[in-house]
Amino acid sequence: MSLEKIQLSGKDIFEKDFKTAMRGYSQEQVDEFLDTIIQDYDAFNLEIKRLQQENEKLRKQSTEQFTRTRAPQQNTQVNYDVLKRLSNLEKAVFGKKVSNSIE
Repeated sequence: MSLEKIQLSGKDIFEKDFKTAMRGYSQEQVDEFLDTIIQDYDAFNLEIKRLQQENEKLRKQSTEQFTRTRAPQQNTQVNYDVLKRLSNLEKAVFGKKVSNSIE
């Protein structure tokens, strides 16, 4: 549910007046029902705000955890690349004598 689609606030519901008719509904019953709707509406809004805050907190934690776990993997990859290049350089400079004696 998108918050932009919400058309009424608790205040809008509270301030709504209905026209009376000869054989209309009991105004007292309508008011009691609308009071209940307002309470539920306010409770839903509080829950939405709480969930949004929790969601933002979890996103931050997830981002921090991803950053912490991703950095060592990148570092390991860089180290492997450096070692591979160093090995290739040793072979090029010293020839196969060094690579055969190491194996």
